[in-house]
Amino acid sequence: MIERVDGPADRARGGARKKRSGGRPVDVSHVDFGPVPAATATKLQRRLGEAARAFEAERFTEAQKLLVSIDRLAPGVAEVHELLGLTFYRLGRWLLAIKELERFAEITGSVEQHPVLADCCRALKRWSRVEELWHELGQASPAPELIEEGRIVQAGALADRGRLDDAIRFMERAPRVKGRPGAHHLRRWYMLADLYERVGDNARARRLFADIVRVDPDFGDAAERAASI
Repeated sequence: MIERVDGPADRARGGARKKRSGGRPVDVSHVDFGPVPAATATKLQRRLGEAARAFEAERFTEAQKLLVSIDRLAPGVAEVHELLGLTFYRLGRWLLAIKELERFAEITGSVEQHPVLADCCRALKRWSRVEELWHELGQASPAPELIEEGRIVQAGALADRGRLDDAIRFMERAPRVKGRPGAHHLRRWYMLADLYERVGDNARARRLFADIVRVDPDFGDAAERAASI
């Protein structure tokens, strides 16, 4: 899983500054490379598999070179644009990541990488685009995990502009958790707890960090923060 900048929104996404790659691993097992000879398609499939393995191993420069070479021979392959966008994201090359992820969304109609795309826009302070992507995500109603990723980025964008109270109200409007909380709920709680602490509401911050620890004692630095407030 991928994240962008350091800060509470990013810790919330992984609980511990881990990176996110979108809502799921990119599936490169059966890819249509378009009108290329069969031998070329076989070679490109092998190269794409190598790129995916390089990405997972965090060898991002290697993954970039492999993906660019594939795109040269077979342009317009959704999985290539998606993985290349995620690679540029991990390299902190926001404009290139936006270009590739926008292309992926255009080809597929998918909002799967909207949280990552929004986070790139957040890095460039393109606030209106971050909000647009959040609304598109909400209208598509994808998996709850993906909605929470988008919610955290949107709240982070509000906080980046000093709108902490707006960010808190935005996070508090999220649906109540029914049943046992999932990891995506804990990431949401972490973000909200951090916001509470930033505005000086230490009591609510402490309670929410403690709630996270009760569900998952090893969730990032939640235990440490609950004890330190």
